[in-house]
Amino acid sequence: MQPAPVTKYRPFPPVALPNRQWPNRTLTRAPIWCSVDLRDGNQALAQPMSVEEKLEYFDLLVKIGFKEIEIGFPSASQIEFDFCRRLIDENRIPADVAIQVLCQCREDLITRSLAALAGARHAIFHLYNSTSPKQREYVFNASRADIARIATDGVACLKRHMQPLVAAGTRLQLEYSPESFTSTELEFALEVCEAVTDVWAPTADNPIILNLPATVEYAMPNVHADQIEWMCTHLTRRDRTIVSLHTHNDRGTGVAATELALLAGADRVEGTLFGNGERTGNLDLVTVALNLYTHGLHPGLDFSDINAIRDIYERCTKLEVPPRQPYAGELVFTAFSGSHQDAIKKSWPHQGPGKPWDVLYIPIDPADIGRSYKAIIRINSQSGKGGVAYILEHEYGFSLPKAMHREIGKIINDVADAKGTELTPADIHAAFQEEYLGRTAPLALQHFKTSERDSNVTCEAAIELHGQAHRLTAKGNGPIDAFVRALGTTALPKFEVLSYSEHSLGKGAEARAVSYIQIKTERGHTLFGAGIDTNIELASIKAVVSALNRVLAR
Repeated sequence: MQPAPVTKYRPFPPVALPNRQWPNRTLTRAPIWCSVDLRDGNQALAQPMSVEEKLEYFDLLVKIGFKEIEIGFPSASQIEFDFCRRLIDENRIPADVAIQVLCQCREDLITRSLAALAGARHAIFHLYNSTSPKQREYVFNASRADIARIATDGVACLKRHMQPLVAAGTRLQLEYSPESFTSTELEFALEVCEAVTDVWAPTADNPIILNLPATVEYAMPNVHADQIEWMCTHLTRRDRTIVSLHTHNDRGTGVAATELALLAGADRVEGTLFGNGERTGNLDLVTVALNLYTHGLHPGLDFSDINAIRDIYERCTKLEVPPRQPYAGELVFTAFSGSHQDAIKKSWPHQGPGKPWDVLYIPIDPADIGRSYKAIIRINSQSGKGGVAYILEHEYGFSLPKAMHREIGKIINDVADAKGTELTPADIHAAFQEEYLGRTAPLALQHFKTSERDSNVTCEAAIELHGQAHRLTAKGNGPIDAFVRALGTTALPKFEVLSYSEHSLGKGAEARAVSYIQIKTERGHTLFGAGIDTNIELASIKAVVSALNRVLAR
């Protein structure tokens, strides 16, 4: 990097827009969506899709609900042409879906593209040419007038050659892009768009689409919004114009730029599923659509099975959705932080029918997009006690007392440290079983029964301690008290019971009881034990044995 002061790069110039309105606006409706996943080069795929993969992908886009789909650049390659023809010839395009083709402003390419569209019901013809100062200087060595003439000649050529197609029943709509719009002087971008509109002569029933692309993202999102509002307020036929966006993500703000530009007056958005595209990618349509949804605006696109959509995307494109990708990534509904885990667990029970969604740290109900609640919390060595308790309760039915959360959290964190990786719910359950329910030494319960008389309970117990058999009996005010008194006659450490809780595990005739006992030893140590049995009394006695075995293990 160049040391300060940085002279190699310059700040992007602001837009003179003293009365800008977009900062005070709120989005109230979804835009027109157009997927460009299938355009020329398959959006920079290392391994381009085959025709069969393109057909599967097209069907996916239709199923999601896209009504405008750019299917490629039929004049650029035979596979693009053949794909367009198969869609039309095999009647694969629903009546309410428009296909869009991309084309440069050259007569031979225009006529080839029109041939690919023969028989289509509704087509959008997307013409473009570069307009920025450096494109004019470095690439075309052309003046402003030359560049404007390329655009208008292209539109005039399209109008001449499209007549047989239109006469045969195709509704043809023009989309024009001043490529590199955001790095073009605004007054010149307006001049070219107005000249194109003059030639095309749009109507209210067939408006022109003016696509204003951020071909390379150079500026902050607010500057992009200023550029779009400036254009919207200066177009002379705004009522016959659909203003379209096509942002890229070179600065990592493609989504933000699109959202602010919608506030600035844009009507339409082009992008791709999960943001695939040249360099850092196109706009991520999934993110923008679901952002709207989380604000109570239905996007008109159906992402209720985001996992299936992701699977088809990954299979056809040979790309992977990153694990932290908003909404669709593997880890986006996962909390590793202990405090987050605890907050999720505490806020989840407050949700219900008719209530706005308000689970902490999770801005959308995973079920709305086909994600599972089961993976909400995952455990590693940095996780907290609340997450472990959540897993044990929601996966296995163990509703641990609050005071037990810290203890089990430390145990599981130690296991995760030793393993060095994330723990699965099965790992957590196995560790809980081993620590609390599977201990049979050095103290083992062989037999236990009680009898009650005059409000006193007498217990008879047979135990094995360090391999030696003992028969015990004692009285108390309940089974647990009697058993504790009986154990007091042995060489076991002295202790008292601090807390007791129990609940059913399962339902119906197969239900068992699980008990949790917290004890305090004469040395001041406190810890829990747990026991399971079909008999609630025996479950509590087993919990005492569990706690003592844990004491002895220390």
